[in-house]
Amino acid sequence: MSHGHDHGDTGHIGVAFFLNFSFALIEIVGGLLTNSIAILSDALHDLGDSLALALAWYLQKVSDRGRDRRYTYGYKRFSLLGALAGSVILIVGSVVIVFAAVPRLLTPQPTVTWGMLALAVLGIIVNGAAVLRLKKGTSQNAKVVALHLLEDVLGWAAVLVGAVVIHFTGWYWIDPLLSLGIAAFILVTALGALRSSAKILLQGIPEGVDLAAIEARLTAIAGVASFHDLHLWSLDGERTILTVHLVLDGPVTPETACRVKRETTAAMEELGVGHCTLELEGPDEPCARCCS
Repeated sequence: MSHGHDHGDTGHIGVAFFLNFSFALIEIVGGLLTNSIAILSDALHDLGDSLALALAWYLQKVSDRGRDRRYTYGYKRFSLLGALAGSVILIVGSVVIVFAAVPRLLTPQPTVTWGMLALAVLGIIVNGAAVLRLKKGTSQNAKVVALHLLEDVLGWAAVLVGAVVIHFTGWYWIDPLLSLGIAAFILVTALGALRSSAKILLQGIPEGVDLAAIEARLTAIAGVASFHDLHLWSLDGERTILTVHLVLDGPVTPETACRVKRETTAAMEELGVGHCTLELEGPDEPCARCCS
């Protein structure tokens, strides 16, 4: 993936941060004026989002750096730290919302519905604009940030519907119930994002990559008798890396080595592997790894 995409993600995350933080301040004032626990809960959520976005923005900028003598793979994985932190912040925020909403559910309090309606419409517009900015993001970090903001859009849509129902029925218990619904939705999606980021850091098989297909293509390359020490992982959720030892059915001549490397690299690119490191061995040659 090109650096242009990375720089684009950095800019989009920056815009999303400023939109989110500014609106969180508006929410706090609006939530206090309307006496809505749903809006105050979302304000707390947005402040947490803003912290996550600020961290994501910084780490995404760090991840744009090239490789150096400290990090020979470059800094791409730093963006994953932002994704992990964002997920954890969402989970903690959802738990805080639950503790705040349960007492209000037991003893409902009146809310100013017209204020809830106005804030809900504004929230949908602001967060919707931020989601559109991040729609084309490619990094795991940008995807988690977009998830944050999409949750906000859905949460505000729920507040909008709830405000209308409260206005016509006087059922004030709907307000804390909305908070609990928002918290549950945030918790489920954040746990999924946390699992995805953790899998990348733990070097699991990347999502969408077919290991069986890769193994079949390796043995289908002319001159390759078998393979071993195959390792497949994702650097940052975008770049898939493969290392493997290929055992040839004949001597490893310069011509054969060049052809096998070229064909293997092309075949792996077709299967979504962007970087290959190949070790070629002759049929009777002991593996250097085994001799060490």
